[in-house]
Amino acid sequence: MADIRPFQAIRPAKGQEEIIAALPYDVYNRAEAREIVLKNPHSFLAIDRAETQFPEDADMYADCVYEKASSMLKEWREDGLFIKEEKPCYYIYELTMSGRVQTGIVACASIDDYQNNVIKKHENTRAEKEQDRIRHVDTCNAQTGPIFLAYRANQKIADVVAKTKTQTPLYDFVAEDGIGHRVWVIDNMEDIALMKDSFASIDAIYIADGHHRCASAVKVGLKRRAANTRYTGEEEYNYFLSVLFPDNELMIMDYNRVVKDLNGMTADEFKKRLQKVYEISAPADAPIRPEKKGETAMYLEGKWYLLTLNENLRSSDPVDGLDVSILQKYVLAELLDIRDPKTDQRIDFVGGIRGLEELQRRATSDCVLAFAMYPTSIGELFAVSDAGLLMPPKSTWFEPKLRSGLFIHEL
Repeated sequence: MADIRPFQAIRPAKGQEEIIAALPYDVYNRAEAREIVLKNPHSFLAIDRAETQFPEDADMYADCVYEKASSMLKEWREDGLFIKEEKPCYYIYELTMSGRVQTGIVACASIDDYQNNVIKKHENTRAEKEQDRIRHVDTCNAQTGPIFLAYRANQKIADVVAKTKTQTPLYDFVAEDGIGHRVWVIDNMEDIALMKDSFASIDAIYIADGHHRCASAVKVGLKRRAANTRYTGEEEYNYFLSVLFPDNELMIMDYNRVVKDLNGMTADEFKKRLQKVYEISAPADAPIRPEKKGETAMYLEGKWYLLTLNENLRSSDPVDGLDVSILQKYVLAELLDIRDPKTDQRIDFVGGIRGLEELQRRATSDCVLAFAMYPTSIGELFAVSDAGLLMPPKSTWFEPKLRSGLFIHEL
């Protein structure tokens, strides 16, 4: 049973939502974040990345940076940029990208469900990456970036969503990148009870994106729980800010690979050895996109090739059968000696949103080889999580990205 509950969101005052809403803190490097905030001082990135308020050479992990984030959040609330909902509610958050719509429920999920594996993971987290968000959440006394969760579609939840969406939205805007954002409030007590009961009937929720943010929120909650001598379980820190999407509305994009050298081989030698893994098509000038599982496209020396996996290497194992796993095991590791893609400087990853043209550009600038992957499916993600296994790094790229600043959960 999943404990997904309503909450009193801190959210932008009407008319401020488009100005405040920002892409997640971790999609920008330091220079990009500074540029965004310079252009729009009320972008929520100013709070999520408070080092933008300090000189460029300042330590971005200094105590004063987190204290600045906390003080800015307080100031923006005092200035009327944010309001706090009068009672706990659920929210509907609809995103539209290139005509495709996905609709999530904004709510708070239980850290106990995370601990007990009701909320399932498919990726390991690294303590050093968690530490920044732990300090940000703890110092701000709030979770500012929602965790992207997925669940198997539920008709009762869908019915409440459909009914609520016939009303006038609370927010309705199109961001600079062309993504449409609409928000509704579910504040009817009967609908709230139905939503809570419907989620309680779901036995598994899945982290789609945001493993490090999720782990950080959980660790802050556990820390506060341990320090509270009057702990009841109802404290807000026992829950973390989430947006939950039904699986039938989600799209995972390809997460592609570029490699800086051929491990001492010539292109012909590499292709010859690659034939043990894939059947290689004739070269083509135009970009090739894989169209089904078992296909990968390769760009090498100005030509595109379609790679079709040899039948003897197919696997029914949830992890070993992933296209990204096969490429990693038989090509990146065995042929190119890239054993740890998390740390090896000879490989980089390019989100599918950047397009095949970006792979060509990288393979003719700082790299020599590119692989365009067929996207991992949401069913494959569920299968890996259900088996208690982990995907290789950079297996999934979700679009569109959830905006930060539209919903804040105060602890």
